[in-house]
Amino acid sequence: MKNKIIYSVLVVLFIFNITITHGQKKVLSEDELLLKKEDLQWFKDAKFGMFIHWGLYSIIGKGEWVMFNKRIDKDTYAKLADEFKASKFDANNWASIAKEAGMQYMVMVTKHHDGFSLWDSEASTDKFNSMNSAANKDFVREYVDAAREKDLKVGFYYSPLDWRFPGFFFPKMYQSNAEKLKAQTYGQIRELMSDYGKIDILWYDGGEDKWLGMGGIEFGGPKRSWHPRAKNKPYTGEFSWDPLKLNSIVRELQPKIVINPRSGWKGDFDTREREDGSMQTDRPWERCYTIAKGGWGWKPNAKVHSLESLLTRFVKVVCMDGNFLLNVGPNADGVIEPLQVQRLKEIGAWLKVNGESIYGTRGGPITFDENWGGATQKGKNIYLHITQLPENGNLKVAYIGDKIRNVTYLASDKKVDFKQDENTISFNVSKSHKNDIVTVLKIQIK
Repeated sequence: MKNKIIYSVLVVLFIFNITITHGQKKVLSEDELLLKKEDLQWFKDAKFGMFIHWGLYSIIGKGEWVMFNKRIDKDTYAKLADEFKASKFDANNWASIAKEAGMQYMVMVTKHHDGFSLWDSEASTDKFNSMNSAANKDFVREYVDAAREKDLKVGFYYSPLDWRFPGFFFPKMYQSNAEKLKAQTYGQIRELMSDYGKIDILWYDGGEDKWLGMGGIEFGGPKRSWHPRAKNKPYTGEFSWDPLKLNSIVRELQPKIVINPRSGWKGDFDTREREDGSMQTDRPWERCYTIAKGGWGWKPNAKVHSLESLLTRFVKVVCMDGNFLLNVGPNADGVIEPLQVQRLKEIGAWLKVNGESIYGTRGGPITFDENWGGATQKGKNIYLHITQLPENGNLKVAYIGDKIRNVTYLASDKKVDFKQDENTISFNVSKSHKNDIVTVLKIQIK
C-alpha cells in the first residue's frame, strides 16, 4: 500500500512537471529570456531592413494615429474594413523592392494600435481582421512567403495596445475590459508565433509597462502627450502585460527570435526612434526611420527624404554600430509610391558598390564626427565613410592604432595618398569625389 501511495505521488509530480515544462512553461527571468550572442550575429551583420506601416488608416491617408488623433468612434472606424480591398497588394513586389534596396530583413505591421489585424486572427475581438474585410486575405501569410522567397529575414511588428479598449487607459475602472485586452494580446501572440513557421524578429510597439495607464493623458487637444516618447513620464498605474510571462511564451514557440524592448522587458536589442544617439557596442541597437516626412502610415503627397539625407543617416547609424530600419507606407491599394521606390533603388545602387563597408561590419575604431563622417571595421580593414569632404580634399582624423599598409577608394581600388603619425591619419582625397554623397576609403592594416 505504501509503495502504491509513493508511486501515485510520483506520477502526480511527473504530470505536474510535464504541465509546467511543456504546457504552461515556467516564466523566465529577464536575463534567461535574452538570446545568446551567437544567435544575434545575423542581426548585427544585417544592418539594413524595411519597415512597413499599412492598414485601415491608409484609406484615410492621415497617418497611422488618425483614429486616436481625430477621436474617431471605434464602430465608425471599423466600417473602413468594408472599403479595404487592397486591390493592388503584391507582397512579392514589396519583397523585390526590399531586395533591390540591399535590405536584409523586413518588419511588417501585423496590428497597429487601431486593433485591425492583417491576418486571420481568431483571437481578435469582434473578428476585426483582414479576413473579414473587403480584401478577405491573410496579408501576413503572403508577406511571410514573399520575404522567404527573396531570402529576407521575417519580422512582425505587433502592438499589444488597442484603442478600442478603455481598460488600457483606465484599468481600475474597466478591469474586465483590461483583462479582455490582455487575453487578446496573448492569443494573438500565440497565433503569430505558431502559424507562420520560423519568425526572425518580434517588434513590439505601444506595450511598454512603464508608460501605460493614466500617466500624462490629455484628451483636450490633438497632442498625444500620454505617449511615452512625447512626455517621458513614468507609469504609475496598475495595467501590465506581464512581459516576462508574455515573452516566455514567445521564447517557447520561437526560441531564436530577436525581440525588441517595447513590451516592458528590456529585449535583445535597443530601439531608437526619435534620435540617432551615439556609439553603442554593448548591446545591439536599431534606428527606425521613415522614408517620407510627416509620419509612418501613408499620406498623399508626403515629401520623400533626399538620397543625401537618407544615405548620410544610414552611414552614421552603421558607423555607430547600429542597424537602420527604413519605413515605407503603402497606399490603401497596397502600392509603395514610385518616388519611395526610386529612393530605395538609389540606396541599393550605392550598396552594390559599397556594401563591403556596411554588411557584417562593426562600428569604429574611429569615432563618428558630424564634421566629416565615421568608420566601420571588419577583419583587418577599416572603412572610412566621408560625408563631408573639406574643400582642399585634405582630411585629418584622430587615430591611435595599428600601422596602415594601404588606402584605396572602395569604389575604384585606386590608391589614396595618406600620412600616419602617432595620433592621426591625413588623407589627400581627389577633388573628383567632391560631389559624392558618401566617399568610402578602404584602409588595410598591416
